[in-house]
Amino acid sequence: MSAHTQEIILASGNVGKIREIQAILNQHVIIPQSQFNLTEAEETGQTFIENALIKARHATTWCQRPAIADDSGLVVDALDGAPGVISARYAGAKASDAQNLAKVLQQLGDTPITKRSARFICVIAFLKHPDDPCPIIAQGVWEGQILFEPKGENGFGYDPIFWVPEQNCSSAELSAEIKNSLSHRGQALQQFQQQLRP
Repeated sequence: MSAHTQEIILASGNVGKIREIQAILNQHVIIPQSQFNLTEAEETGQTFIENALIKARHATTWCQRPAIADDSGLVVDALDGAPGVISARYAGAKASDAQNLAKVLQQLGDTPITKRSARFICVIAFLKHPDDPCPIIAQGVWEGQILFEPKGENGFGYDPIFWVPEQNCSSAELSAEIKNSLSHRGQALQQFQQQLRP
């Protein structure tokens, strides 16, 4: 490893997130916490920032290495900000992506497209050690609208129903490279890289 490369534990078991974070932070050695047989932390926070910190602290405590965590979700204006911090379990604790997505569509019903504004939000938290008093916090926001039905086969989570106006397609119709350059996670990780000191 060069002087600027860090070995960082990634506090996530989400395969889609792991793939995206490893692609963007490719100058570092990103190790999913599953390699340490570490279970995921219980997300008890009320905000994306609280949950990201809980996950990062859990990973760095058990692995004794710097850790990065992402907490992200979909915020739909017509649903008063839902699914928000419970995006991954909106339709229930063990819900699949398809079940979560179906619940959003069902709750929106025939709400007109002009009132289907939404955004993906991602907060990244990085701790050098469990007692790090100055964690790095980075946030990205990706504006869009919710479609009436899923479109596209790429991505994960709510990507098939998230319309990206500037690309004239859903997030699930974007290539990984374009998505990573535009997305909430891509934005937050770029901010994080600028703040990370070797």
